[in-house]
Amino acid sequence: MIDLTKDIHSLTEFKRDSSRFLKRLKKTGHPVVLTVNGKAELVVHDAASYQKLLDALDRAEAIEGIRRGLEQMEAGLGRPAEEFFEEMRQKYNIPRDA
Repeated sequence: MIDLTKDIHSLTEFKRDSSRFLKRLKKTGHPVVLTVNGKAELVVHDAASYQKLLDALDRAEAIEGIRRGLEQMEAGLGRPAEEFFEEMRQKYNIPRDA
């Protein structure tokens, strides 16, 4: 997570001492917020922590999709999987044993 007392810096400071920032990003895994004229403009991550963020987002989206599907099934809006697969086999002329 971002530490508001340590992880907000100006873009100018980042440009001046980028190697120090890169070492810190790799060591802590914390993103750095870069400001321009005192306003947050950019967030810089190291690749590993950014990948973790993307993975967490993928998991959250999958969980949300499953939750929605379960709610739809409970509301009677779903249909059996075999019925769906049979429809696809017929639509795309796929033999049953394929």
